[in-house]
Amino acid sequence: MAPKLILLDQDGVLADFEQGVRQLWQQTYEQPLPLAERRHFYLCDDMAPQYHQQLAQIYSSKGFFSSLPPMRHGIAAARRLLEAGHDVRICTSPIQAYHYCVAEKFDWVCQHLGEDWLQRIILAKDKTWVRGDILIDDKPQISGSLIPQWQHWIYDQPYNRSQTKQRRVNWAQPETWSELLQ
Repeated sequence: MAPKLILLDQDGVLADFEQGVRQLWQQTYEQPLPLAERRHFYLCDDMAPQYHQQLAQIYSSKGFFSSLPPMRHGIAAARRLLEAGHDVRICTSPIQAYHYCVAEKFDWVCQHLGEDWLQRIILAKDKTWVRGDILIDDKPQISGSLIPQWQHWIYDQPYNRSQTKQRRVNWAQPETWSELLQ
């Protein structure tokens, strides 16, 4: 396979956003996250409205993004893709309450992938503006103001399993992305 420009989403693909929310919720409110099942991309769409403000406080709090645990096998996968000769970039979107988010995304990358990966970060609210061959993202539908030039490979999560058209990737299942290593 010829080298590709591979764009990796950060939250939900490399960084375990959901686990980070669950851990901080437990620490902050001394109870489990009041959520039975994940069916929507946005966590608040799966929670009762009375919890939305608390949820927003969790992921807009100082230290949240920099302390997210890495996705299982995600760091090794990113490095393997780079070693296979691909141009690998982290293509991530900040949240609306970006005050801590942006800097902490950079901190997270430096901490887990190393300082040399900082030059590989692309921060964009509209990922359709970013050029690439493949975007691996957990968001089931990515829309924006342009027609994407990349192919969307969906990173497997419970809330996107109803999407059947995109190629599905899971770092813990190498057969789902092994063709990129050849």
